[in-house]
Amino acid sequence: MNKRFSDPLASLSMQDSNLNSTQGTHTRLHSKELFGEAREIVIEHAGDEYRLRLTRQGKLILTK
Repeated sequence: MNKRFSDPLASLSMQDSNLNSTQGTHTRLHSKELFGEAREIVIEHAGDEYRLRLTRQGKLILTK
């Protein structure tokens, strides 16, 4: 899957980011925000590609 997806994190406001760092909370994203209608997305991290897949049972699998 070579599709490029828009950056879902770009929609987070700076206010949300500041709250996360100052209050010690975690960023929460809904899987629908990441996947949209897709069943698999590619995540680039530290120069490597990871695939996050949604199974038929609704579980997530992350592979390198």
